[in-house]
Amino acid sequence: IAAERLILCKADLLDYDAIRDAVAGCHGVFHTASPVTDDPEQMVEPAVRGTGYVMNAAVEAGTVRRVVFTSSIGAVTMDPNRGPDVVVDESCWSDLEFCKKTRNWYCYGKATAEQAAWDAARQRGVDLVVVNPVLVIGPLLQPTVNASITHILKYLDGSASKFANAVQAYVDVRDVADAHLRVFEAPAASGRYLCAERVLHREDVVRILAKLFPEYPVPTRCSDEKNPRKQPYKMSNQKLRDIGLEFRPVNQSLYETVKSLQEKGHLPVLHEQPEPKKEAPATELQGGIAIRA
Repeated sequence: IAAERLILCKADLLDYDAIRDAVAGCHGVFHTASPVTDDPEQMVEPAVRGTGYVMNAAVEAGTVRRVVFTSSIGAVTMDPNRGPDVVVDESCWSDLEFCKKTRNWYCYGKATAEQAAWDAARQRGVDLVVVNPVLVIGPLLQPTVNASITHILKYLDGSASKFANAVQAYVDVRDVADAHLRVFEAPAASGRYLCAERVLHREDVVRILAKLFPEYPVPTRCSDEKNPRKQPYKMSNQKLRDIGLEFRPVNQSLYETVKSLQEKGHLPVLHEQPEPKKEAPATELQGGIAIRA
């Protein structure tokens, strides 16, 4: 991965000594680790306590000039009172009571962990910046399939015969990495940064996949044919674009996700498909469609 200046440290979110040792001497800390589960005991407490440990370790190090915390769209959008015309931006927060009522412990955990990070930053005088990514797709670094990529794989390997009547925001993993570096390096960066390229209905996703890779059994029917099609919500990625981030178009990310799944042996290569035509960078997210210059 790196030819030099890379030291790998084994650390547990709940082991303060291990986190402190990893942070010692660093100028920047990127806190990306978090449990991903719907079990409240495994999700909430480790996420909140682990975040506190990272913030304390950053203060104790004495060399850290900024902490970049990876939160989630789950800390932003879970609000039953948000109207369809409201543009989701960095001022939006998930409703914790609604998360508990619906037993969405992932979103509850991400929101409480981010709030804990902001509380600790204020109390300890830490320069904190937060990135809130949406569902992350793109080429895999690891050999295994993670939860967000399973969301795409199931539409290609025959395990999903129908698609859900649901909407989802997407972003490329390389843009998420770029966002973290940019908010760390930009002196004026502050607050939260929503990291999203586009919001799509699942039907739009399967149509893109079917067009790019017609050889796979991509589903064509919705699992909910009684209710109206859900409409993509509006979202702003203006703050990241203001510091120079140009997002990869979602069709390019989907193409490279599938190619990566093939290369890692998770999908058979049935036919070689050409890359999609390049799109112009998105300039605005509105109603789930990237409005382009």
